[in-house]
Amino acid sequence: MKISGTAYRTIWPVKSGAVRVIDQSRLPFELRTLDLNTLEDAAQAIRTMVVRGAPLIGATAAYGLALALREDGSDGRIEHASRVLQATRPTAVNLAWALARVRAFIAPLAPGERARAAFEEAGRLCEDDVAQCRAIGTHGMALIRELGVSLRRRVNVLTHCNAGWLACVDWGTALAPIYTAYDAGIELHVWVDETRPRNQGASLTAYELGAHGVPHTVIVDNLGGHLMQHGRVDMVIVGSDRTTAAGDVCNKVGTYLKALAARDNGVPFYAALPVSTIDWSLDEGRLIEIEERCEQEVTHISGLAADGSVHSVRVVPEGSAALNLAFDVTPARLVTGLITERGVCPASREGLQRLYPERR
Repeated sequence: MKISGTAYRTIWPVKSGAVRVIDQSRLPFELRTLDLNTLEDAAQAIRTMVVRGAPLIGATAAYGLALALREDGSDGRIEHASRVLQATRPTAVNLAWALARVRAFIAPLAPGERARAAFEEAGRLCEDDVAQCRAIGTHGMALIRELGVSLRRRVNVLTHCNAGWLACVDWGTALAPIYTAYDAGIELHVWVDETRPRNQGASLTAYELGAHGVPHTVIVDNLGGHLMQHGRVDMVIVGSDRTTAAGDVCNKVGTYLKALAARDNGVPFYAALPVSTIDWSLDEGRLIEIEERCEQEVTHISGLAADGSVHSVRVVPEGSAALNLAFDVTPARLVTGLITERGVCPASREGLQRLYPERR
């Protein structure tokens, strides 16, 4: 995707041997990159949400393992690095998937060959992610186009959190259909949930859409239901950090409430995700480990001051406790369909197995 005419991905290797990422903690007020040189750098970037979004977390973990093996390619080092990276963000299944993919590729090799091979496999993983997200965009665009023809007006899409190219290597999941439709000349508008507590919608989704020229409006999280009641939302598209084999969707907290409002108002609700986000080992969403993050993300908020500096201010009384669960689970019965790189299917075991027959 492009920012001010310059094409970017979220992660890429550089000649120095480092892996460069966009520092998302600086957005939307400053576009800055950060070089990851060690396992600890990669783990810290994931943990502190310098990089975030399930597919990008997976890509960063893959490169983090490769960085770890430059100094030691032994089996013990692989195990240690995998444990360190796996512990950073427990909910997004892409992290474990990416580590397993790289480990399987390098396992037969001699220790001295593993670092180079791991870097190569991490690169292929990233290219696969780009291709999958592009395909998600194509399949999702067909839904937007069909709805636009039926309505005979612009399509109003509501999205939650950030599931655009900043959450992936490029293109995104939930935003890929929006970008693809916009580029194809389909008239649309996006309602952008601010997405407390970290405001990924207000800071990242709005930043992306604005850079691409897509018409959008930022709304408070609690406004979506009202807009649906008044016919101002035509469809909802969200991402997913983990989707069970039976179609339950785990995504940024607040997604479940939007799905309930969508069902009550007859608004189609879709989740867009690549195969790496499907956890084939889980049947029920209630079994997904939900990450609990620090209270400060709830008690404080960051913003741009009049002098151009960024400040964090407290919005909760001193002494008030805060609970910060980062995700919730939307049951499959509330999901109209899953948009994947292989097409759109019902949110069910049968629907997913139709697209992925090798998983039967």
